[in-house]
Amino acid sequence: MPFVQAAPAMQTIFSTAGMAPKDRFRRWRDVSEDRIVPMEQAYLGEEAFDATIDAARVGGVDFTKFSFRNLRASTTPRTLRHENHRTDHLFISMVLSGTVRADQNDRSSTDKAGDFAVRDTNTPWTIEHNGYSEVLAIAVPRERLETALGSARTFAGLTVDGDLPATLLARSFLANLLREGDRLPPHSAERMVGIGIDLIVACLAERLAQEAPRPMHGTLVIQRAKAFIEAHLGDPTLDPPLLAAAVGVSLRRLQELFHEHGQHIADWIWQRRLEAAAVRLADPGCTHLSIGTLAYSCGFANQAHFARRFKARYGLVPSEHRHAALMSTDKVRKRSR
Repeated sequence: MPFVQAAPAMQTIFSTAGMAPKDRFRRWRDVSEDRIVPMEQAYLGEEAFDATIDAARVGGVDFTKFSFRNLRASTTPRTLRHENHRTDHLFISMVLSGTVRADQNDRSSTDKAGDFAVRDTNTPWTIEHNGYSEVLAIAVPRERLETALGSARTFAGLTVDGDLPATLLARSFLANLLREGDRLPPHSAERMVGIGIDLIVACLAERLAQEAPRPMHGTLVIQRAKAFIEAHLGDPTLDPPLLAAAVGVSLRRLQELFHEHGQHIADWIWQRRLEAAAVRLADPGCTHLSIGTLAYSCGFANQAHFARRFKARYGLVPSEHRHAALMSTDKVRKRSR
């Protein structure tokens, strides 16, 4: 299905059109590596290199569409040590057109249009495009995916089939988000991007479950449970029995698995709700939200309960935390002027 073609929110930030042929590939490398990470790149074609890069930032997340022909790109031990290398993000690589041959973490695949995979910036990868390709790269904070799914080594390099219903849903949601993203207020855009990432996490969790050896089954149940929690933090009815039913195991079994990881189900749910609330309280884009509204959006049934739990965790009531965070942000902004 079409993805970015109908997304006016994306702007062209690089094009070889009108550029001297001898300068094209060098300029491409500068811009593409600034958007992703330092890489070793080789053009595999014979005609003049031709490419474009379109970009958008929605809800604090960078989306980049690369269009080109006949290219090989690799991260290597040398590029991983480059001063501009980014280790705090993972990249969701979604094929929009053509095919991509990819290798990472002893996994090899040929990804077709609609498929996606995650590239881990901490380990080498190689991607090769023969013929024309379009790829959408989404830069997601590493912590965001690893909190739900565990170490990136368990899922980086795995291809998620673009024909699966969950993948179709995620792709359609992201397409609409890119199309409408520049019309959304900042807090709404951030919320919508979070939902999109939750859909990606759900796809990855299902993909992991397809091939996991039996010893990994418990870990994958935990990962799926945490992904479900992330997607439903705002649901005040979310509790351990509902979560167990959602991931298809008994409550007792789910409790055992969480205990094996040194955690309790209810404690983890409240921890994630409090962490999400703390982030929103510190966000200047959420200052229009009352404390009560923000509490409800994070799954708390009432403001008093939220205030008690928040102070027990952070040592401040929500209003004090918001004031301190916003004052700190304002000081940083003034120093940077």
